[in-house]
Amino acid sequence: MESFRIAAVSMNSPFSELDRVFTQMDDYCRQAAEADVRAVLFPELLIHSHCNPKTWELAEPVPDGPSVQRCIVMAKKYGLVLSVGISEKPRDIVFNTQFLVGPKGYIGKQRKIHMSRDETLYYKGGREIEVHDLGFCKVGTIICYDNQFPEVARILALKGADVLLMPHAARLRMWNDTPESAAAARQHSIDFFTSCYAMRARENACFAVLANMAGRAGHLDTYPADSPAQPHHCGGAIVFAPDGEVLATTQCDEIRDEMVICELDSRRLAAERSLPNYTLRTRRPELYDELVRLSDDA
Repeated sequence: MESFRIAAVSMNSPFSELDRVFTQMDDYCRQAAEADVRAVLFPELLIHSHCNPKTWELAEPVPDGPSVQRCIVMAKKYGLVLSVGISEKPRDIVFNTQFLVGPKGYIGKQRKIHMSRDETLYYKGGREIEVHDLGFCKVGTIICYDNQFPEVARILALKGADVLLMPHAARLRMWNDTPESAAAARQHSIDFFTSCYAMRARENACFAVLANMAGRAGHLDTYPADSPAQPHHCGGAIVFAPDGEVLATTQCDEIRDEMVICELDSRRLAAERSLPNYTLRTRRPELYDELVRLSDDA
C-alpha cells in the first residue's frame, strides 16, 4: 500500500432527486481533487436512495447502466477512484451494490450480503466477498449491516485488503425537528459507529473508512411517521487507523451533508502488521470449524 488521501462523504439521497445527487457528488469530487485526494467513499444506495418504494423500477445494471457510466465520467474528470452505492438489477433481481470506478473506468463491485429489517422487501443478498486492487492500495467493501458480522471484514483482510470501505444508510435513531433531538441522534450514531467499527480496523490491522447517509430520504406510508423503519439517517463519516484510533470524524451536533479528508499513512499499516500479536499471523483457523457448522436452532 502507498500512502494516500481519502475522502468520506456523508450526504442525503432524497427520493426522485437523482440529478441533485449527481450535482452534489460532482461538487464533493471537485473539492476532493483540489485537496489531492485519490479516492472518495460515498454512502450505501446513494443512487436511487435507501428502501425507495420505486427501487425495482429505478434499479440499473452494473456496470452498463447510465448511473455507473455517469460516475465513470466524473472519476475521469477529477482523476479519482469513487465508491458509490446503487440499486443493481440483473435479470429482474435487485441487489444492494457498492461499485468502484476510477480514471480508467469500471473497477468492480460488492453486493450487500446480509439484509437488515425490511430490506428483504427490496433486495436479494449477494454471495461474493471481493477485494479490489486500486494500484495504490487494496480495498474491500462492507455494506452497512454486513459490518455487524466480523467474518466479512476478516475474510477481506485475509484476501489482502489494506482498507475496509464501510458505506452505510444506517437507521440508528429517529429524531424530530428540534436541534436537541437531531444532535442527540447524531451523537448516538457517531458513538455507535465508533464502538463497533474501531474494532473491525484493529482486529484486522486495516484502515477503515465509513460514510453514512445523512438526512431524511423520504417518508413511507407503510410505516408510522416516527417508525425506525423510515429511511431517515443520522449521517456521519469516520476514518479509523489500523489500531482502531479515530483519525478523522464529522461533527456531532447536526445532521447535515459533509465530507472528511484523511491521510492514510502506509507506515501505520506496516507497524501494526509487524507486531508480535498481529492477529492474522497468530490465528488458528484449524480450531474454528464451529463457525461454519450449521445448527438446528440457528
